[in-house]
Amino acid sequence: MTEQTNQSNQSNQSNNTPAPLQGVKVVEIGTLIAGPYAASLLAQFGAEVIKIESPTDGDPLRKWRKLHNGTSLWWYSQSRNKKSVTLNLKSEEGQQIVRDLVKDADIVIENFRPGTLEGWGLGWEQLSAINPSLIMVRVSGYGQTGPYHKRPGFAAIAESMGGLRGLVGYPDRPPVRVGVSIGDTLASLYGVIGAMMAMHHLKVNGGTGQFIDVALYEAVFGVMESLIPEYSASGYVRERTGSSLPGIAPSNTYPCQDGRYVIVAGNGDGIFKRLMHAIDRADLAEDPALARNDGRVQQVDMLDQAIADWTGRHDLEHVLQVLEAADVPSGRVFDAADIHKDPHYRARDMIQPFTLPDGKEVELPGVVPKLSATPGKTNWVGPELGQHTDEVLKSLGKSTGEIAALRAQGII
Repeated sequence: MTEQTNQSNQSNQSNNTPAPLQGVKVVEIGTLIAGPYAASLLAQFGAEVIKIESPTDGDPLRKWRKLHNGTSLWWYSQSRNKKSVTLNLKSEEGQQIVRDLVKDADIVIENFRPGTLEGWGLGWEQLSAINPSLIMVRVSGYGQTGPYHKRPGFAAIAESMGGLRGLVGYPDRPPVRVGVSIGDTLASLYGVIGAMMAMHHLKVNGGTGQFIDVALYEAVFGVMESLIPEYSASGYVRERTGSSLPGIAPSNTYPCQDGRYVIVAGNGDGIFKRLMHAIDRADLAEDPALARNDGRVQQVDMLDQAIADWTGRHDLEHVLQVLEAADVPSGRVFDAADIHKDPHYRARDMIQPFTLPDGKEVELPGVVPKLSATPGKTNWVGPELGQHTDEVLKSLGKSTGEIAALRAQGII
């Protein structure tokens, strides 16, 4: 099968400097977002990522959201640079192939419910016995221990338990989600951070292999700022406050005359002064009681109304022009069309063109973060199911006949 290789047009994609994770071998045993997105980040920076998928349907992400010729466009983005290998993990033969892959792997990433891999003989104890230097990222809803660890967990539940859902929305309405699976992607990022720290400890400090236990709810809880310190010290329970930034003022979303909205962050002391002068409220700009945040928070409703009165008299474009001239952080609410045409995104290579297997042109998000000497890149979009099965099995010493037999038995 021909591998679809796509090269970015940008100059930082064409240099010959080795990728920062070149030589790192990752075995991904996961589905959907949290585990696979962590592996995707490693693949974008040069790691060889071998993704294990079910021989029948593959990763369910292949069918999520908008499809093109039966395959999710999200799949092409998230699974870039990965090798797809089909394996029936419920079969002894499939499990043994995973063990063979792990012998010289650096990292295994999985996001099954705790105990599932152990039931297949692929848990931490079994795999680390094969490869003592192995690093294993284990993402689950509630972690590998604790009274809830056996429960099924998705990001929606984790965002609730982690405290995020309770803060998103308006106080007189039900909590809402943020629009993306932020609990999953936060867990992915913590998984990558953990893997990189474990690799440093292994290679620089002479340490041993270890596993990284990432719970979805803890990944969310980890970014909840002052939620618990404030409750612990004073019993204060932070609640939903809509679009405002509680305790920090003024920072909010304001309506414009043309029906669109502007985001204004005027909460820095100097910025606040410039903002007030820009909206013709010198009286507020020079009021000593409003010079610092603690004073402004006491009058946040009045300040929000003053800003809204001004934005409501002007179209969004005029509001943005005035605030940019005053050096006040502000912006429109971007949708996909806004992002796609924005010159700053284009200038920083954050929208990149690729070609799908049938020749259709598609654009994918650029690679984050940007390393100055060894930037990440996309070599190919998400692979077809089992596209690399033969290649990987041959690297393990399987003959063409053995591979054919495994395929005939439904193991691959």
